[in-house]
Parts: sequence; structure tokens; C-alpha cells
Amino acid sequence: MNTLSPQPLTAQAFAPFGDVLDATGDFRLINDGFCQRHHDLAQVDTGGSKTGISIFQAQPRALPYRFDLIERHPEGSQAFIPMTQHPFLVIVALNTTSQPVAFLTNGAQGINLHRGTWHGVLTPLHAPGLFAVVDRIGTTTNLEEYRYPSAFTVLG
Repeated sequence: MNTLSPQPLTAQAFAPFGDVLDATGDFRLINDGFCQRHHDLAQVDTGGSKTGISIFQAQPRALPYRFDLIERHPEGSQAFIPMTQHPFLVIVALNTTSQPVAFLTNGAQGINLHRGTWHGVLTPLHAPGLFAVVDRIGTTTNLEEYRYPSAFTVLG
């Protein structure tokens, strides 16, 4: 059985796959000193196409979580910003032959997947599973899928 234990999502551990979006680190005060702006946290890459903001409402899953499908978007990055403060599961892989890695957000983090990063499907662990998504909007296909020959299970 292929099993993964999710690790906490940190900027350093996630760097090969994308950017962690959270309100930590450097900021500047705006709005008359009442708001911290954590500026320019992600490398949004839409390859010169239109950048869109969408809302996804995904069904929650539970740990242990079994998967065999990963996907990537070769023409642009994809950011997932939760609209609730619940942890969600992030599965990524360097390529289709490498061991996937599972991360668990802390409930106050989003992610931006770099262009071409293999990743699992959106996996909220709590309802309502509501996310703002920033990605490429274009007329060409920007999705490749891969199914592992045997499934992986992410343990709780």
C-alpha cells in the first residue's frame, strides 16, 4: 500500500511546487494604519493570457484520503485561496514518476501552484469547501491528467 503522511505546509518545503500565501513576514501598513498588506506573495504566471478569478465550491473529503489522479496546468499557475479558515490538503509531485508529497495547510494559508506543477484535485477537509482561484483563462487546453497505476492513501 502506498501511504503518505501530510506534513505542515511551509514556504521552504513547498518552494519546488509553488508559493504559500499567508499573512506572515514582511508587510506595510495601509488604510490609515488599520491593515497589514503582505505584498506580492505569488508568481502569477498566465503565459500572457488573461488572468481570471473564479470561485470553486468543492465537496469536503476526509482523512484517510485515497487518490490516484493528479493533474497539471502547463500554460499557467493556479492559486487556491480558501474563503473559510479550515485546513485543506495539498498533494503535489515533481513529476509523474516521483513520490507525491502531501501538505496540510493551517487554515490561514492559500497556495499558488507554479506553471506545470503536478497536483492532486482540490481537497478541502471541511464544508463548505469554498475557494477563490486565480488562474489562466484562455481558449487552448490547459489541463493534463495522470492516473497512478496504484492508488495512494494520505493518512490522518
